[in-house]
Amino acid sequence: MIDPKALQKLMSYTRRAIDSYSMIEEGDRIAVGVSGGKDSLALLCALQGLKRFYPKNFEIVPINLRMGFPNETDSVSRALCEELGLELVSVPSEIYAVVFEVRKEKHPCSLCANMRRGALHNAAKEAGCNKLALGHHFDDAVETIIMNLFIEGRFDCFRPVTYLDRSDMTVIRPLLFTPEKEVSHFVRASNIVPVPKNCPADGNTRREEAKNALNELERNDRGVKQRIFNAYFGSNSPFSF
Repeated sequence: MIDPKALQKLMSYTRRAIDSYSMIEEGDRIAVGVSGGKDSLALLCALQGLKRFYPKNFEIVPINLRMGFPNETDSVSRALCEELGLELVSVPSEIYAVVFEVRKEKHPCSLCANMRRGALHNAAKEAGCNKLALGHHFDDAVETIIMNLFIEGRFDCFRPVTYLDRSDMTVIRPLLFTPEKEVSHFVRASNIVPVPKNCPADGNTRREEAKNALNELERNDRGVKQRIFNAYFGSNSPFSF
């Protein structure tokens, strides 16, 4: 059962990001990448909640990209979609086999992410969608900024709204202003149990290193994440983290 109080707070973050960057227009058909993790499940709930009263009409198409991991399941995503009155589109792929068995990548994240993006874009187009919503949140953004700065020497991050002319698809990130702790609180309060991560590289990635370093900085200097966020995106977010 989705917790209404937690959902209301989640939607307040989500709507502010959507309105700040004009992410949704009248008549949009929005694919939502639903992996079964906490971020994508929270995003799906927030958008479905907003749909009830948002001034612009839009449709939601939840898409679960099957990576091909051993013991992979879409049961959590499917059960939540049923509760929300949505039909889950499940798309098979061989990404796991290509990345880990054929290519045997030592640093698989980049190739895996590129393949996932391509597969999701194709699935969204086949479902008749003009937009694809991804579950990247506030902490993801700050971690990406730090990774790009330290590893590549670029002060850069993903955009809130990105139009991809090759696929004629617009990617939006409605959770951009939402702290990860609020996402975690929502799924706990709503008794949603995300699918455990089963990627062989999980917990041993550069993103995990950036997350740990930022958490240590935040413990010693409260507000450093917000200042990094504001340095890139400006002071658009009205929320105090």
